Amino acid sequence: MDILFYCPDIRTNQAMPEAESQHCSRVLRMKEGATLFITDGKGYFYRAQLLQADPKSCIVAIEEEIAQPKEWNFDLHIAFAPTKKMDRIEWFVEKSTEIGIDSFTPLNCRYSERRNIKTTRLDKIMVSAMKQSQKSILPQFDEMMKFDDFIKQPFKGQKFIAHCYDTPKLPLTQICEKNTNTLILIGPEGDFSEEEVAKSIKHGFKPVSLGKSRLRTETAALVACHTVQLLNQL
Repeated sequence: MDILFYCPDIRTNQAMPEAESQHCSRVLRMKEGATLFITDGKGYFYRAQLLQADPKSCIVAIEEEIAQPKEWNFDLHIAFAPTKKMDRIEWFVEKSTEIGIDSFTPLNCRYSERRNIKTTRLDKIMVSAMKQSQKSILPQFDEMMKFDDFIKQPFKGQKFIAHCYDTPKLPLTQICEKNTNTLILIGPEGDFSEEEVAKSIKHGFKPVSLGKSRLRTETAALVACHTVQLLNQL
């Protein structure tokens, strides 16, 4: 399966989205009768035959539906304070989607550099990364939430907050349990405020370290994602 197309409504609509249709017929120059591999981003792959090659709307016929179990048996959710520069957010979202993640939530914290975020381009980046890494599940990207509101939400699993203050905390590598739903909070460049850290601990978050180096927000978020996935593969 060299090339994967994304058609979220493939079960009910055999017309591919315009962007995928253009890629199929205009860029790849695929012809009627060709075999395509498609994902709906919901855990399924489909083998389909191209019936009509049209840059605006390719038509396909599903020949086989293949349930694709998720590569990890837990949910990984990273909530982070977006950086001022969008390209750094985009880099984190792309790479963590390739590695494996279920949900993103941007946080509005006391020292946040960005108070709002547009998800249109991020959605496209997640789709591209999902296809490139041959995954069948598209991560969820939530609307931005206030830090205080987010930490009050219920979460069934282990909850961590990564910060740089010189207070007692264990490395994520030591405290993270395998095969367990995991939520990790990553702060802005100026870190979480001490008050935010204290509030999160009261709501069941455990403080953790991501290593001895002081990391940028997007680097810390990616390290957290990769660490959890790697621990679960050992």
